[in-house]
Amino acid sequence: MVEHLNDSSVKLKRIFIESRLPEELEPLQEMANNLCWSWSQDATELFKQISPENWEALNYNPIAILDQLGVERAQELLKDKSFMSLMSKAHASFKKYLGEKPAINSPKIAYFSMEFGLHISARLYSGGLGVLAGDFLKEASDENVNMAGVGLLYRYGYFEQSISLYGDQVNNYTPQEYTKMPMHPVRDNNGEWLKITIDMPGRQVFAKVWALPVGRIPLYLLDTDLNENSWEDRSITHHLYGGDKEHRLKQEMFLGIGGIRALEALGFEADIYHCNEGHAAFMGLERMRGLIRNQHLTYPQAMEVVRSSSLFTTHTPVPAGHDYFTDELLRKYMTEYCSQLGITWFDFMGLGRIDAANNEEPFSMSHLAIHLCQEVNGVSELHGLVSQQMFKTMFPGYNQQELHVGFVTNGVHYPTWIANDWHQLFQEYAGDKFIKNQADLKNWEGVQKIPANRIMEIRKMLKNRLLHYVKDKMKTELTRRGEKPGRIFEVLNNIPENALVIGFARRFATYKRANLLFQNPERLAQLVGDKQRPVMFIFAGKAHPADQPGQKLIKDIVNLSKRPEFAGKVIFLEGYNMEMARLLVQGVDIWLNTPTRPLEASGTSGMKAAMNGVMNFSVLDGWWAEGYRSDSGWALPLENTYDDPVLQDELDAETLYNTFEEEIIPTYYNLNAEGISEDWVQYIRNVISKVGPRFTMKRMMDDYFARYYNKLAKRGGQLKQDHFKDAKVMADWKKQMQQRWSGIHLVDRDIFDTDNYSLTIGESFKVGVKVYCNGVKPEHLGIEVLFFKRKSDTELELRNTHPLSLTLGTGDIATFESEINPQMSGVYEYGFRLYPKHESLPHRQDLSLIKWL
Repeated sequence: MVEHLNDSSVKLKRIFIESRLPEELEPLQEMANNLCWSWSQDATELFKQISPENWEALNYNPIAILDQLGVERAQELLKDKSFMSLMSKAHASFKKYLGEKPAINSPKIAYFSMEFGLHISARLYSGGLGVLAGDFLKEASDENVNMAGVGLLYRYGYFEQSISLYGDQVNNYTPQEYTKMPMHPVRDNNGEWLKITIDMPGRQVFAKVWALPVGRIPLYLLDTDLNENSWEDRSITHHLYGGDKEHRLKQEMFLGIGGIRALEALGFEADIYHCNEGHAAFMGLERMRGLIRNQHLTYPQAMEVVRSSSLFTTHTPVPAGHDYFTDELLRKYMTEYCSQLGITWFDFMGLGRIDAANNEEPFSMSHLAIHLCQEVNGVSELHGLVSQQMFKTMFPGYNQQELHVGFVTNGVHYPTWIANDWHQLFQEYAGDKFIKNQADLKNWEGVQKIPANRIMEIRKMLKNRLLHYVKDKMKTELTRRGEKPGRIFEVLNNIPENALVIGFARRFATYKRANLLFQNPERLAQLVGDKQRPVMFIFAGKAHPADQPGQKLIKDIVNLSKRPEFAGKVIFLEGYNMEMARLLVQGVDIWLNTPTRPLEASGTSGMKAAMNGVMNFSVLDGWWAEGYRSDSGWALPLENTYDDPVLQDELDAETLYNTFEEEIIPTYYNLNAEGISEDWVQYIRNVISKVGPRFTMKRMMDDYFARYYNKLAKRGGQLKQDHFKDAKVMADWKKQMQQRWSGIHLVDRDIFDTDNYSLTIGESFKVGVKVYCNGVKPEHLGIEVLFFKRKSDTELELRNTHPLSLTLGTGDIATFESEINPQMSGVYEYGFRLYPKHESLPHRQDLSLIKWL
């Protein structure tokens, strides 16, 4: 029959025949259809017992396991008292977990992301951004946060990687089997599959909505692969990060605009809208469109409401990593949408530009997100500073350190990434307190009491598990590539049993400098060639299909690993995914990270390693700039020594070799009579108890509530009251300020003659400034004097700020005065800055009007 499938006379229809479990085993199906099984050790062990031989082959997927469960095996399970007892325990825990409801007064949060890394069986992610988003939903579930996730459902996901005989990356796009994913169609009130539409040139494009339960959190996924759409439109949600700029624009329209429409159709009205990276920034426009259409607000009023309840998290420290679209492309898709907002095309383009009048400037999704979100944050303390520098041109008149761009350092979901062997040991020595409050270092003090032999027993077991996996995988990979049998045996036989193992696994972008270790191959050969103190390096990671330099890095490492001196000592594992990542961060001894400074926004893989007793050796960039302790790992300096990147790479490579030779390897192999390095064990105790707890997802979630969610919920709620009364007041006030601002000017200034005289440190001087208010209330104006230290011809560092007090307001003339004591010595530059004030302004840049007097 196969040869006739293309015969037009053959008419076929698809039918889905569901497997049916015996009634006593139905709890298995119930648990399999919610991803919270993936971070429950009992549930994971339960599903693994059903078919241990197929567990890995079926991608650790319980739905796939149950689908191939035969009648005979089902009967065996029913008779297995131990299995049935474990099922009963896991199911009771599952029901109790899901049965808890969020607090009534907790804010409702809509979390938008282009990708979600939840489990290997759901290929909705490419790398760190997605895994971070997946961990965030899991933690939200554990803490019972009132949240819903919004994303896209990708038919092919991100590519699966294989490596050719010659070291080339091969990009494989395997379709996902939706029936093997724990999700279900979302139905409307009529029982029909919920669909939303977006107008595109000459047509409507449809997307159906799926729900994927992540514990207590629903993740809503939009899917355009349906019959109502043309093949071109069906492909909008086929690939993650695939296609050209136009394809990306359509995806981001569905994520942002379509995501809001899906939530509205579901009746999910959030208090806070969290835009995880700029891909979802159109969500703000769609919310404004709804407020204008349904609540009859003006565009400025709708802007107030949307901004007051929106947060933008940026993950990308380089401008090239942000999405930009041309005027021509946007006109094709957004002209009609723009008219529905009631604004001109000039105003629309201004939302995505620094200079709205510059027709050569492309439209930035990150700039759009900043314009539509009251709050903005980076993903580490250092990245927050880098983001301030990146976006400072959007707020002229403000020094970068004054901007409202803050940070929440990323974290990782403890139950997902911790090895269960460690977890059980932590409970034994630290009790259960640390689970509820993972960021409290006091709760981890018991780790310092764990005997060295218990620690090394777990470390060796996890390493052996990893090396067993590496050998099996390398044998399979090399055989598939067509390597000669002698070469395969050479690699497998050279993998050392008790080596110091260093892992490097991440996206292969050039700035990650995966090749830094190979600057001096002869020096590296000496490191790995010592038979008395064996060392091996394991590499893994993907390069984007369009990133040729990144793919060349992979090819170079694969080919170098074939050299006799590196066979079995330098390994590249193909097909990097979440399950491989778990084995690596749990099993290696050192986690190596060598990005170009300061381009690592965060770097969560190192956090996962730390909580598993794995030391980091990294540049002081991203999270490691906060996490590094000299008794818990090693570091390359934060600042570059050379401006020339080639020279800097040479220096960093030499530092790597020296640190391994002089510190790391001697410490690891300084063994006592029991074959244990006490110094190394203390490093493990320290990294687990003093570093790991500071970078859990629990701490990250707490930070988001403390720094952003609580105040957004409060302000957003205030602006909605009395039919958006305060939003209307603020919109009118801002309009008045913008209209009158140019007419406000300096009338008189009475200050100390700093041109001809100097001050003595500690000496104060009086200043008085009179301004013409042009109809603006004097209390709505603020004046301050700022002192700067010049660092270069183009850079000023803000050192001090002194506000002036309003002392007199008569008619349109207001007087501001102060007595200033700078308490500084040296040469400074100072000036007077006028700005608008209002008790309801959340921060200065919410109305970024500045006038220097």
